[in-house]
Amino acid sequence: MTETASSSGRYRGKPVATLAVAVAVAALATCAGCALGHNYHRPDVQVPESIRGQSGEPDAATLADLGWWEVFADSDLQALLTEAVAANHDLKAATARVEQERQLVGVARADLLPHIDYSAQATRERSQITTTKQTFNSFLGAFSLAWEIDLWGRIRRLTEAATAEFYAAEDVRRGVLLTVSSDVATSYFELIDLDQEMAIARESADSFRETRDLFNHRFEGGIGTLLEVSRADAALSGAESQIPDIQSQITAKENQICVLLGRIPGPIERGSSLAQPAIAARIPVGLPSELLQRRPDVLQAEHDVMAANAEAGAALASFFPRFGLTSLYGGQSSELEDIVKHANYIWAVGGTLSGPLFEGGRLLASYRAQNAQLDEAVEHYSQSTVQAFGEVSSLLVSHDTLRSVRERRADQVEQLRTSVRLSLQRYRDGIASYYEVLEAQQQFFPSQVDLVRTQRDELVTMISLYRALGGGWKL
Repeated sequence: MTETASSSGRYRGKPVATLAVAVAVAALATCAGCALGHNYHRPDVQVPESIRGQSGEPDAATLADLGWWEVFADSDLQALLTEAVAANHDLKAATARVEQERQLVGVARADLLPHIDYSAQATRERSQITTTKQTFNSFLGAFSLAWEIDLWGRIRRLTEAATAEFYAAEDVRRGVLLTVSSDVATSYFELIDLDQEMAIARESADSFRETRDLFNHRFEGGIGTLLEVSRADAALSGAESQIPDIQSQITAKENQICVLLGRIPGPIERGSSLAQPAIAARIPVGLPSELLQRRPDVLQAEHDVMAANAEAGAALASFFPRFGLTSLYGGQSSELEDIVKHANYIWAVGGTLSGPLFEGGRLLASYRAQNAQLDEAVEHYSQSTVQAFGEVSSLLVSHDTLRSVRERRADQVEQLRTSVRLSLQRYRDGIASYYEVLEAQQQFFPSQVDLVRTQRDELVTMISLYRALGGGWKL
């Protein structure tokens, strides 16, 4: 039986051909003191010299080195993040999973050591030979030892796989931590954005109400028209209709944050404005090669490769015989008080040899399945690296774009603010129509909403970039 090469063939175990080859391979592994199968080597992946959208020459400095408190200096947000880390249920579940995998490493490693058990037995029997009846007791107490000699490294490979799975669980936990923190920060800034949209909606309603009152006063004085009043009423109703919808969104966003905090839904303490982060406009992203050592999802994928590689080695070792030692030491007597007397001691020492002769193809199929699983893990790792570079690149470009859009929209808001003031003055002076006033107001207030949403999107992009870079990896 032979194995064919694959795209990740360097991770394959040694092919199983003939018994003579198997014995030679086993002898070589024994002499070298190593386990069967290939030792782990990180898969080769393409790493760009710089990430698309990265400004300047790449250097080691990166946003991911900073803690949350250094990126967004908002005391209310920091309090929410601290609460989320302590109480989020998904994060607690991920932490429990890490502890499970830690203990399973001990379970796998335990097979490297001898297993010592104890046993005790007490029986009372009656036998009859012809007409004679005999009743007698039998007591046995003993310790037994069993030890599998890990000649081919099967147990060591399984321990290696369990250790890699433990590391992968820790990567998952850190990924959940980063996701929870990012979701809290994102929802927090979205909530502040809704507060500001609510303030704009109320300001808009107040402004349209003043305009309606002005038009109505002129109409009652005989110098205005009912058309002006009805148009102003319509604009006022439209502005007021936005208020309950925004309030509903605020409540839903507060509830979303409460879920992330692991608390019953209720109000959320927060700031009053979307403050810009205290970092440079051009975000440092670090060296591309180091990105793969920070992102939890990439590290998890690599540890999955490590586990699959070890399991392939364990599957290869299953073709070879298992050697073991057994022993028994104890006492046996018909009287309980005599069981520890030297004359009644029993002992036994032996060796065991067991191995497969015919398994119906089960071992070979298992071995091939493990190698296919290894191929799958390698491809997932390669895909995760490509995805990492792609996410960072897209977010860098998006952040630069949003910063430019924010600056232009801020200028637009100021120009439209001036337009509203001048149009009202011109209307009072009788040199402009009502249409000019309403048009200026209807352009001004949506532009304010666009500005705060752009500010929100810029901050959310910053959060996403921090997460894409594997932020907080030093913490």
